[in-house]
Amino acid sequence: MIVGQPEFVENPENRCPVILLVDTSGSMAGGPIEALNEGLKTFRETVLEDEQASLRVDVAIVGFGPVELVQDFVTIDQLNPPQLVANGLTPMGEAISFALDLLESRKVTYRANGIQYYRPWVFLITDGAPNPGSPWQQAAQRVQMAEQQRKLSFFAVGVQGADMNTLSQVAPPARPPLMLNGLDFKSMFLWLSDSMVRVSSSTVGGDMVALPPVGWGQITT
Repeated sequence: MIVGQPEFVENPENRCPVILLVDTSGSMAGGPIEALNEGLKTFRETVLEDEQASLRVDVAIVGFGPVELVQDFVTIDQLNPPQLVANGLTPMGEAISFALDLLESRKVTYRANGIQYYRPWVFLITDGAPNPGSPWQQAAQRVQMAEQQRKLSFFAVGVQGADMNTLSQVAPPARPPLMLNGLDFKSMFLWLSDSMVRVSSSTVGGDMVALPPVGWGQITT
């Protein structure tokens, strides 16, 4: 008798988990949210071109404005990119904590089903600052601790209008936040796709793979 959740019985490949933590607040309305939605489609289409990555890259999408699980973890071949809608404020701290909890739960599921997994990625995209009173400092502490313990790799991307000072306190010192060039989400997601393909073809528990050069964003000071 085969024991395990159907998704892992049907696809026992190692998993490369990534959470896309995307700002869907009202300030993203118009061009930004439209470009982000197109970028998500590009991400899926590009990873699908690599057969192994399509079965290993395990993606979840968390929106914030309010915080919601837009897409629970599925492999890219099972992903139907959602149509994100901009609305609400920017509960960044709550969203980061939600994503970290979601990730820990997914790890438990992997282990329970005998699935090996690569170091997870959390990819934050925002064009604003946290709401007043949002517990972003506590969330940042969790990110820093998880990074130090090599439990995840955290990336922060600011879109025009983003509070880069706050993002620099959330992101790990060794991986400062990047400001997206305009609304070039397509190039960003092509980079993310290439990165996921490289990671998913590496050895689980091995050294950090060399990532492609970043041409879609800039480090700001």
